[in-house]
Amino acid sequence: MATDKLFWKDAYRSRLETRVVAVEDDWVRLAETIFFAFSGGQESDHGSIAGRPVREACKEGLDIRYRLDPGHGLLAGDAVEVLIDWPRRYRLMRLHFAAEMVLQLVYRKVPGIQRIGAHIGEDKARIDFALDTSIASLFEGLQAEVGELVRADLPIRCDFSDEAAQRRFWQVEGFAEMACGGTHPRRTGEIGALRLKRRNTGKGKERVEIHLA
Repeated sequence: MATDKLFWKDAYRSRLETRVVAVEDDWVRLAETIFFAFSGGQESDHGSIAGRPVREACKEGLDIRYRLDPGHGLLAGDAVEVLIDWPRRYRLMRLHFAAEMVLQLVYRKVPGIQRIGAHIGEDKARIDFALDTSIASLFEGLQAEVGELVRADLPIRCDFSDEAAQRRFWQVEGFAEMACGGTHPRRTGEIGALRLKRRNTGKGKERVEIHLA
């Protein structure tokens, strides 16, 4: 049975008591988890399992496994406490949805534009586009429209589009809907102010960096 991913049910939860279901050398699997593993460009959470720092979180099919330091001593069946770095998670959530808003607005302003990469880190998010002209000309309009969404403080709905396959989506009524399995805040107002920065990463490639103000 795949790990029960509680971060989808409550992205604001930072502590969990659960049990180990499998151990293979430095890697452990849990019955349920609040600890997000790198996916869709969003970095993994930081935190600990039974007081041992998690060195790596890795998706494996519909499961997640966690790498601890050698000699961790945990066994299948052990009860453990899982803790995540909440301030970091919350920044990732806010930056993730800020990037999603920017992406959807760029799609509207430049029909047919292709996204060729994305990454959500603790300090900033980025989106890469295939584009031959500077994307900076869009920034004034993008920041104004993001600001309107933030001030509107709209609810962000997240759910399964296919629960068996664990496919997820988010939706903001009147704005957009998008397939995504990351963690998101409850409302657009939580994103706060942001600033955009352009980077040209090569011929025909434009990067938008998104920073929380």
